[in-house]
Amino acid sequence: MRIQLLLFLFVCSISYGQRPDLSKVPGAVIAHSPKSSGKYIGSPSLTILPNGQYVASHDFFGPESNEHVRATSLIYRSKNKGRSWKKVAEIDGAFWSKLFVHQGKLYFLGTDRHHGNTIIRRSDNGGKDWTEPTDRNSGLLLEGEYHCAPGPAIIHDGRLWRGMESAMGEIKEWGKRYGTFMMSIPINADLLKSENWTFSNILYHNPSYLKGGFGGWIEGNAVVNPRGEMWNILRVANDDISAEEKAAIVKVSSDGKVSSFDPETGFIPFDGGSKKFPIRYDQESERYWTIANIIPKEVRAAHPKRKTSGIRNTQALLSSKDLIRWDLDQVLLQHPDVEYHGFQYVDWQFDGADIIFLSRTAHDDGLGGAHNNHDANLLTFHRIENFRNKSK
Repeated sequence: MRIQLLLFLFVCSISYGQRPDLSKVPGAVIAHSPKSSGKYIGSPSLTILPNGQYVASHDFFGPESNEHVRATSLIYRSKNKGRSWKKVAEIDGAFWSKLFVHQGKLYFLGTDRHHGNTIIRRSDNGGKDWTEPTDRNSGLLLEGEYHCAPGPAIIHDGRLWRGMESAMGEIKEWGKRYGTFMMSIPINADLLKSENWTFSNILYHNPSYLKGGFGGWIEGNAVVNPRGEMWNILRVANDDISAEEKAAIVKVSSDGKVSSFDPETGFIPFDGGSKKFPIRYDQESERYWTIANIIPKEVRAAHPKRKTSGIRNTQALLSSKDLIRWDLDQVLLQHPDVEYHGFQYVDWQFDGADIIFLSRTAHDDGLGGAHNNHDANLLTFHRIENFRNKSK
């Protein structure tokens, strides 16, 4: 990784007139895009190939990116457990996309641009080459305006499940334009064929929720509750900045066709719930785990007028027995500044006794740092050793 990093620093010194200093950045730096580029690091995604190699991805957003036309995603691979990384592919037309392995093949599911078509690609050689979603038989699943984040794709009851959002609501503003739905497919079906997928009904924004403060729901997690039922647990925006953070639980029928929500019971307290939080179940510990942007009490007290979704300086490991009550197990990443530092949009995987994760990181880089805490300049890799020992 050192050779790769030195080459990258050399290129940056030519392009921007000075060398970046990444010595203060926590974790292993996979990618760096200085704020002067106008292209910010987005949508970290991580998976483990059957041969044990890691594959990571990110896209670019920002004023100098092509996110609204045909977005660009980069694919990286590590052969040594994350110590060093090599870029192996650049994909034209991939945004907000999730890497996952299914039946020995690598897939990349998301949209082709900001609020674009829902698409999926397959790689047969570990991420170097990819299929192109040109029609309904090659990975073009839905046409229109869709939204997602790199959330879990899981197997349950003979089907592969993945949460998704429509961006075609009547109110054309962030949050309120989104409607949640679940997509699923039989595990032995061809994932590139649209006709093989089932898409549930779409639940759009309801202005009466949260006493009129409901700002929207996005970036859902397909997760199976302790009773074996499929849930979609989503990030929730609340217009009341003084309110505690919440998550929403949408129930999905066993055939994947019906999503339903009860506003009286479907909102739960969730520290970090106004930002993305991937949830996965661990059979060995019999617990659900997530990494979320919690807000410590002292940080909230210091910034009482800041929206909870705008506080991203603390990442923490949490776990739960029932998906309702969550325990704080460990603070993973933290910086005292909330304006220009952030650790966010984590994607993670179990790796034996450890958890490995990627962070969209806004941090000091010797080139003026990040544009703000949201517009990240770095993609970083991290490991939580013996994570089960952290559980309360």
